[in-house]
Amino acid sequence: MKAVVLNRITRAEEIELTEVETPKVKLGWVLIRVRAFGMNHSEQILRLEEFVEEYIQKPVIPGIECVGEIVDASDSNFKIGQKVIAMMGGMGRSFDGSYAEFALLPIHHVFAVESNLDWAHLAAIPETYFTAWGSLFECLQLKSSDSILIRGATCALGFVVIQIAKSLGCRVLATTHRTKKLPLLEEADEKIFDEGKLEGKIHVDKILDLIGARDLRDTMRLLNPGGICCTTGILGGVETLNNFDPITFIPNGTYLTGFYSNYPTQKIVDEIFQFIRDKNLNPPIGKIFDFGNIREACIAQDNHSITGKIVVKI
Repeated sequence: MKAVVLNRITRAEEIELTEVETPKVKLGWVLIRVRAFGMNHSEQILRLEEFVEEYIQKPVIPGIECVGEIVDASDSNFKIGQKVIAMMGGMGRSFDGSYAEFALLPIHHVFAVESNLDWAHLAAIPETYFTAWGSLFECLQLKSSDSILIRGATCALGFVVIQIAKSLGCRVLATTHRTKKLPLLEEADEKIFDEGKLEGKIHVDKILDLIGARDLRDTMRLLNPGGICCTTGILGGVETLNNFDPITFIPNGTYLTGFYSNYPTQKIVDEIFQFIRDKNLNPPIGKIFDFGNIREACIAQDNHSITGKIVVKI
């Protein structure tokens, strides 16, 4: 089969398809014919930085999500030809992931789906909608009466969060630090140019913070009493807080949480797809590439030339 195989830190310009052996099925794992996959920031981090870490299998096929069909069901309850999605659980790090024509994946992170969407739009759902779903409902306990701020909204996750929150009837505020990207936030009720300090300018019930630790102190001061902030992204490039003092950092009567997207379940996947059907949502896509053009897709990712989800079709 054709696949992207990482042997070292790899810039986008160095990405190439190689011929490797199609994986052999083993108990507890199923073989999937990959029809499409979405690309993610975490795969870029793997290529450019994380590959040197001891916990990364080397060499490794990257890719933390995919959509496709069961080719060999092994000892699972899946049927040959069944439409499935897969995500997380070590894909593309602890074991080979989705940048390939076939993927051997553990049963517990493969999920049956019923959808009439084409493969490309289906591929825009798994990791992005699962992260949005967990952040909004598990962590933020979002209700239709809430006002919500998405800080760092001009990314694939941000667009989906706006879509879901608007479909509920929430008042949605969204930020970007690039003025040229403000028009991309037209679906939000209020679009805001973010120079890094918003304290005193905004007050909301819920916040999904995709910037991360860099601006989190400022973000926490935008909450109404009883409000919740969920930090899910690290677009600001700062992963941790130094000298974190929760007593002074978290304003009285507000709450700070975070969403870690490594534990999807069939129940949650079913809820997400039912919601998409009920609300008649169309997964937003930035651009679709053919697998043969995976190098160009990675270059676009590294150059930030595509706004929204990059999807690769096989």
